[in-house]
Amino acid sequence: MDTAATATISPRGIVTGWSEGARRLLGYSAPEIVGRRAADLLATVGLSDATGYALASRQEWSGTAALRHQDGHRIDLLLHSFPSLDRNGETEAYLVTATTNASQPTYDHKADDGEVVEWAFAQSSIALSAFTKGSGPHGWHVTASAQHTGHYTNEGGGTDEDDEADEAFLRHIDQVAEQATPMRYERHIEAPSAPSSFREHARVTEMWPVLDPATGRVCGVGTATFDSSEQHWARQRLALLNEAGACIGTTLDVTRTAQELADLVVPRLADFISVDLLDSVTRGDEPVAGPVDAEVVLRRIAHASSSQDTPEAVVDLGEADTYPPYSPPARCLATGLAVLSGADDPDFVRWIGQSEARSASVRGHGFHSIMAVPLRARGITLGVAVFARGRSSDAFAEDDLVLAEELAGRAAVGVDNARRYTRERTNALTLQRSLLPREFPEQAAVEVAFRYLPAGSGVGVGGDWFDVVPLSGTRVALVVGDVVGHGLHASATMGRLRTAVRTLADVDLPPDELLTHLDDLVTHLSTDDDSLTADLPDLGDFGEIGATCLYAVYDPVSRVCTLASAGHPPPAVLRPDGTVTLVELSPGPLLGVGGLPFESTEIELPEGSLLAFYTDGLIEARDHDVGAGLDRLCKALASPVPSLDVTCDAILKALLPDSRDDDVALLLARTRALHADQVAAWALPSDPAIVAAARAQTSRQLATWGLEEAAFITELVVSELVTNAIRYGAVPIGLRLIRDRALICEVSDASNTAPHLRRARIFDEGGRGLHMVAQLTQGWGTRQTATGKTIWAEQPLPVS
Repeated sequence: MDTAATATISPRGIVTGWSEGARRLLGYSAPEIVGRRAADLLATVGLSDATGYALASRQEWSGTAALRHQDGHRIDLLLHSFPSLDRNGETEAYLVTATTNASQPTYDHKADDGEVVEWAFAQSSIALSAFTKGSGPHGWHVTASAQHTGHYTNEGGGTDEDDEADEAFLRHIDQVAEQATPMRYERHIEAPSAPSSFREHARVTEMWPVLDPATGRVCGVGTATFDSSEQHWARQRLALLNEAGACIGTTLDVTRTAQELADLVVPRLADFISVDLLDSVTRGDEPVAGPVDAEVVLRRIAHASSSQDTPEAVVDLGEADTYPPYSPPARCLATGLAVLSGADDPDFVRWIGQSEARSASVRGHGFHSIMAVPLRARGITLGVAVFARGRSSDAFAEDDLVLAEELAGRAAVGVDNARRYTRERTNALTLQRSLLPREFPEQAAVEVAFRYLPAGSGVGVGGDWFDVVPLSGTRVALVVGDVVGHGLHASATMGRLRTAVRTLADVDLPPDELLTHLDDLVTHLSTDDDSLTADLPDLGDFGEIGATCLYAVYDPVSRVCTLASAGHPPPAVLRPDGTVTLVELSPGPLLGVGGLPFESTEIELPEGSLLAFYTDGLIEARDHDVGAGLDRLCKALASPVPSLDVTCDAILKALLPDSRDDDVALLLARTRALHADQVAAWALPSDPAIVAAARAQTSRQLATWGLEEAAFITELVVSELVTNAIRYGAVPIGLRLIRDRALICEVSDASNTAPHLRRARIFDEGGRGLHMVAQLTQGWGTRQTATGKTIWAEQPLPVS
């Protein structure tokens, strides 16, 4: 049986009358309730603002409300309010009736359709309102309302943000009324307990014009408001995942990838995040597949906080920390599954209490909810990401855990890619550096300094190389080259070419002939690589091999530098007078083209001239303009500096940007000269009788130099070489002695026939001379010249 109650309430909200039915319904007697505020009976915070507007405008109103019984339990009632007016038409009281029909609905088949519509409107499960134009505070007043719309605030009790939202809501009402078309209005509201965006609530209001059936004109606006927070949060999660695909893993750098994850989730998902990796991962090693067991040591790679300077962090970047088996990070690594924990987890409390610093941080920032998510990729555990929320945020939910796992999975793939790339790049750089010279042997022709810089981390290792090769007669070969492409194949090809150049340099070939032989070698290498890789998948730079090379030979006796180029940019020369020029070369084709000749160029250099050899990565690095790069090189080379090493650094600073997409090799050589007191030369006739005179001249010259101790061996060498030149060579014949770091004896003639060292048989009359020379000296050899050949022998200077 329904229970009815009646009460009267003053315009100030004070109960002035109380019926027996009200006592039976709510348990309060009249003396207990009369004189108190009617709002004290409500089980919720209060009636809706729309209800307040209806009461303030002296309108009859019906709706549902939750009241509190005297014993504390809640009663849902259907309320009906009638304003009681005095003789002046002012409201002097409200007569309110209540019935329990709201909690026990039944069909009343005798009710007319209008009543059913009114009841359906009043009892709707979503917020429904009808607005008509009037003289209300916003130009609209609520004709009817069910539930709280969430757009109005109590007069005088709202915030600036609420007022702004109300105005936006009413502007939409105006627009619907003016255009007579439905609209949707969405408002985002920060939860009082969680101002962060990841707990922002949303409400959607559907608005439609209410038309007068008789005239077809708009007479009001109907609204239906419902909570769309779940959908809003789902869209936020999808947006975060979509953004993660674009901003996590943008580089092949482990630390940068971890920091990208941290920057993305704070403050959109967490108030603080830390990303820790296993030590083996930070070293680039392959970690053990599967979960990590028991106690684990992790190194902090990245962290982020909604507060400036990350005050919550207990472990500094780059430092390692040990996590006990019961801690959430260790538990998630042991199981391979994410762990949702917090202040109500005994293991969490135990872990936090173990460290005084960590305990102080948790208390100070109010951390009450954390997620420990493993970073796993390709079945390998790399580390753990810990998400935390403080006192101003709600606890993590299962949806948050799923999102964190997805984000951590994407970050783990990026970290693993970066780790694998770093390892491969380190191996490639190690190989490349092992193929490049670390220091050069001592020689008298030039003073050298060099720099080699690999390309940036986003590019594979290249094939740039350089070398300094001592030659006979105190000469020196200066080499610089560049293999087209990047990667291990370019480095391996570079190593093969550098070895080939050294081998050909030992034969003492002129620069143009050396490049011709090197070109043939590259052609054969391309053919061999094609046959080896024909049945293999795409291997990147394998296939056609292209390379550039510049080969120069400098003679400190004549101060002549002979150069030949295979598609390589020319060197720059800084002369002692301060002028800087580019050497005018006859550029040949790239190595590997084949069939085209190379030409040599000779230039005479004053003593103290500075030659700059380089690869194209130096002059094209800044703006890919070769002309501008060469101008900057010449200007940097001309700047006065105290040493070659400082000059190298100054050139690199002037020409290179912060990041490079190509390798850079730079070789500087300052020329020296051997003076007249270090060289003695004689022209000899083709007469066997001159051999004795040659020995005597040699003995006198050695005495002048204070090298009498070397006279016996040197006379034997001169006697043998001059005799061979007279017997087997052609005029003109010349003898030259050079005193430098060693004593060098050279005999030249006009014949191109080179002698060969062989073992003489018992009854042979010849064949023993060169064998004796080889035994008595530390080295000997033959080199071709423009007019014939030169046979040389080198012996150490006597120890004084």
